Amino acid sequence: MNKPALSIDEQLALLKSRGLTVHDDAKAKEVLGDIGYYRLGFYLFPFERTYPELHHRTHEYREGTKFGDAVKLYYFDFELRNLLLKYISRIEVCFRTVLTLEGSIAYNPDSLWFVNPKYVDYPFVAAFDSSVYTKSFKKNPTIKRHHKRYPEDSYAPAWKTIELMTLGENVKLYSSLLDNDLKQTICIKFGVRYVNVFENYIELVRILRNTCAHGSVLFDFKPFKRIKRGPANLESSEEYMNLYGSIKVVRYLLNQVSENRAKDMMMELQLILDKYYSYTEIAEILKKCAGLPKKIEDMNRKD
Repeated sequence: MNKPALSIDEQLALLKSRGLTVHDDAKAKEVLGDIGYYRLGFYLFPFERTYPELHHRTHEYREGTKFGDAVKLYYFDFELRNLLLKYISRIEVCFRTVLTLEGSIAYNPDSLWFVNPKYVDYPFVAAFDSSVYTKSFKKNPTIKRHHKRYPEDSYAPAWKTIELMTLGENVKLYSSLLDNDLKQTICIKFGVRYVNVFENYIELVRILRNTCAHGSVLFDFKPFKRIKRGPANLESSEEYMNLYGSIKVVRYLLNQVSENRAKDMMMELQLILDKYYSYTEIAEILKKCAGLPKKIEDMNRKD
């Protein structure tokens, strides 16, 4: 049965009836109008009496839970999301560059190696026109100019096409390469010895990047697949399936791109943790849901 829509006044009244303390009604209404009742619910969830139960929730809040607690958790997510996007972009650009360069050198002079079934798994090649080189893709000014100048070309060369492909498409291209030696050449550039570990790491980066870019909940992020044992040096069993372990993977790959940027990322992360660990109710959630420690100096060591 569909539930009726609630006005902001009704939303606030419902939250109060469930035991949520609201000190400033006007500010709470402003937040509900900005963030939205449904979205804020993700950040109120950890404060429910029955958390983490999903199927038999009472929606009642623990005694002393304040509206502002959820707002603080929301802004933690906001700050961390912006931080991760900034530094994941460095990994994304470098991965694209290495993939393009190593593939183009290995298969020189075939500048269209990325759609050649001799080098790339056939399903990727067969789906390329419908999944990547679409009408929308060909409207990109770079691709449009290429085909205007070279109307006989079916595709723009690798250094143009791969540059405009999404991270997800490039991850799929890498996974579709038939030459395992080439795949290993690429993954070694990122300090990873085994192809299956690198594929796991770069897929995790893709998922985490999309989670951030789409504004999804971050504090209780869980990888779709368990993180593989590798050079990121995850220490506890929990880290293989939580946000902290995922950040360690990002930090490791970023360190292969730029040691200075990896240090910058960890220093900025520590500032965020210092800020939100000062709130007892938030510190508990960061530790329990994300596995994030209060201090992360141990992550600054050389791997």
